[in-house]
Amino acid sequence: MHILKLLKKIIFLVLVIGILSYIGINIYALIIPKLNITNNGTYYLYDNKDNLIYQGSSTSKWVNLEDISDNLKQAVISIEDKKFYEHHGFDILRIIKAMSNNIKNGHIVQGASTITQQLVKNLYLDFDTSWKRKIKEAFLTIIVEIQYDKDEILEAYLNTINYGNGNYGVSNASMYYFNKDVKDITMEEAIILAGIPKSPNKYNPVSNWEESMKRSQTVAISLLNNNFISKEEYDNLNFEDVSIYGKVNEQHLQMLMYYQDAVYHELETLGINKKALEDGMLKIYTNLDMEKQSSLEQNILNNLKDEKDLQVASIIVDPDSGKVEALTGGLDYGKSQYNRAISSKRQVGSTMKAFLYYAALENNLTSSSLFKSEFTIFNTADKQTYAPINYGNKYANKDITMAAAIAFSDNIYAVKTNLFLGTDELVNIAKIAGIKEELPSIPSLALGTKEISMLDYATGYATFASGGYKKDLYFIRKIEDNDGNVIYNKKEQKKLVLNPNYVYILNELLANTTSSIFKDYTVATASTIASKLTRKYAIKTGTTATDHWAIGYNQEDLMLVWIGHDDSTELEKNYSYITKNIWADTMEEIEKDQDIEWYETPKDVVGVILDAISGEPTNDVKKATVFYYLKGSEPIIN
Repeated sequence: MHILKLLKKIIFLVLVIGILSYIGINIYALIIPKLNITNNGTYYLYDNKDNLIYQGSSTSKWVNLEDISDNLKQAVISIEDKKFYEHHGFDILRIIKAMSNNIKNGHIVQGASTITQQLVKNLYLDFDTSWKRKIKEAFLTIIVEIQYDKDEILEAYLNTINYGNGNYGVSNASMYYFNKDVKDITMEEAIILAGIPKSPNKYNPVSNWEESMKRSQTVAISLLNNNFISKEEYDNLNFEDVSIYGKVNEQHLQMLMYYQDAVYHELETLGINKKALEDGMLKIYTNLDMEKQSSLEQNILNNLKDEKDLQVASIIVDPDSGKVEALTGGLDYGKSQYNRAISSKRQVGSTMKAFLYYAALENNLTSSSLFKSEFTIFNTADKQTYAPINYGNKYANKDITMAAAIAFSDNIYAVKTNLFLGTDELVNIAKIAGIKEELPSIPSLALGTKEISMLDYATGYATFASGGYKKDLYFIRKIEDNDGNVIYNKKEQKKLVLNPNYVYILNELLANTTSSIFKDYTVATASTIASKLTRKYAIKTGTTATDHWAIGYNQEDLMLVWIGHDDSTELEKNYSYITKNIWADTMEEIEKDQDIEWYETPKDVVGVILDAISGEPTNDVKKATVFYYLKGSEPIIN
C-alpha cells in the first residue's frame, strides 16, 4: 500500500513537472524571436582549389505551399508523417511502435521522426547521436511547432530537404529529375520524389533507378493504406513512362558527406557564430582534395565489394601542414551518418609500437638492440601476470633486433621494451607527439589495447611523418561572410617536439615492414603489398580481434585506414589484407607521377650494414640491411 502511494506521488510529480515545463517552453517560444525556418542553405563549402562542393539549397527557388503539387504533399505526409496535422511535433504512438520493433529485431529497423523533427535536424543540428543533441532536437521541435502553423512547417520542409545529387528543395529536384515545375508533376513523379529523402544517395532515380523503384513501391503502398489514393489509382500507377532528365554527377561520392560533417564539427570548436551559420551567411574554404577523396572512396569500394558487413574509416593528411585532405567515416553515408573517423574510438593494436620504439631510441636503445622473442609470462607491478602472444603463436626463440621486431611486429619484444623503459615512457612520448587521449601506463599499451579516435591518432603519426613537428590537424583554412569579409583564417603553427635524428631512424625502421630481407620465423607484416609499391614508405599495421589498421606515410601524405564492426564483434577471419590493400592502392594512385623523395638523412645519423635479424656483421646480401644510428652509438666493426 505504501509503495502504491509513493508511485502515485511520483506520477503526480512527473505530470506537474511536465505541465510546468511545457508551459515554460510555450512562454519562452512566444517571447523569443522566431526561429528562421525559411533558410534553405546553411553554408557553402569549397575544396582546396576553391571549387564549390556543397551549397545546400540556398540557391534554390523557394516555392509556396499552394504552388506545390497536391500529389507530392500527400505522398510526403503519407510516407514521412501521416499524423502531421494532428500531433504537436511528436507522434507518441509511432515512437512506441518503432521502439518495440527495434527491440524485437535487436537493431534499428524503424525510425519515428516527424516532419517537424526532420526540419529541425536539417536546419539546426549535425548528425551527432548523443543525448544532448536529441534533447536539443526535442526542444527546438516544440519551439517550431509553437511559432509556426503546420502549412508553414510543411512548406519549409519541402523547400529545404535533400533530394540527392546536390538538389535541395522540391523546386530544384522537380526540374532536375523531371524537367517540370513542381506544381505539374504526376502522381508517379511525386511518389519518386517523396521516396528520396530517406536516403538521397540510394533512392534518387538517377544514381540508382532500381532502388528508387523499390522505395517508390513502399511510398505507393503507404498512400493506399492511408487512403490518399484508391485501389484503382494504385493499380493504374505506371512508372515505366516516367522520363528522367537528370544526369549522374561525375563527383557523386557516397562518403563525401563524412568530410562535410567533420567540417561542421570543426566549426563548433572554432566558436563560429551560430546565427551566421543558420542564416546561410558563411563561405567555408576547406582543405578537401577531391582527387584524393575520390581515389580513397573508389579503392575502399573496390576492396570491400564482397565484405558489405564491415565498416571502414580513413583519413589522408598533409603531414607538413596538418591539412586533412580526404576523409571517410563509414562505407555509405546514406545508410549510416555515424562518423567513425572523428567520433569513434577503437583499439589501435600494434600501430602503437611506433611510439614505443621512438621512446626506446630516445632512451639509448638502438635499431640493433636485442631482446629474446619467446613465449613469456610477465609479472606486473600490481602482482598480476601478463602473457601476450605473437600473431599465430610464432616466436623466434632467440634474440632479435629492434629492426626485426618492428618488421615482424613481435609482441614479446614490444612488451619487454615497454617494461625495460618503464611504462610511463610510452605514455609520455604519445602525449608529446600530440595524442590527446588519456593513456594508461600498463604493459599492454605497447600492443595498442587502448581505444583512440582516428583523428586524434593521426595527429600523433603526423608528428613522425613531418620529422618531429607537432601541429593541429584541420579541415577549414578560411571562412568568409556573404560579403567576402574574412572572419577566420587558419594560421599554421607547428612546434618541434621530437628529436629529428630519432624520428628519421624510426621512419627507416618502419620502412622495413615491406622488406623481403626480413624473413625468419615469420615475414615482414606489410610484405604482401610490397609488389604494389613504387616508392619508399614508413608503414605500420595493427591487428586485434576486433580492429584492423594500416598506417603509412612519406613526406607528402599520411594515410590511416581502419576496418571493423560498429558493435566491436570479432572479425571472423584475417581481414588485415583489406586495410593494407586500401592503403597501398590509394597511396600509389594519389602519388603517381609525383617526384617525392625520401627523408634526407640527418648529418648526425650514420648507417651500418648488418644482419637484419641478429644485428651481426655479415657479407650475405640476402640477409643484410642498413641499420641507422645516432653518431657515436653505432657498433664498431673490425
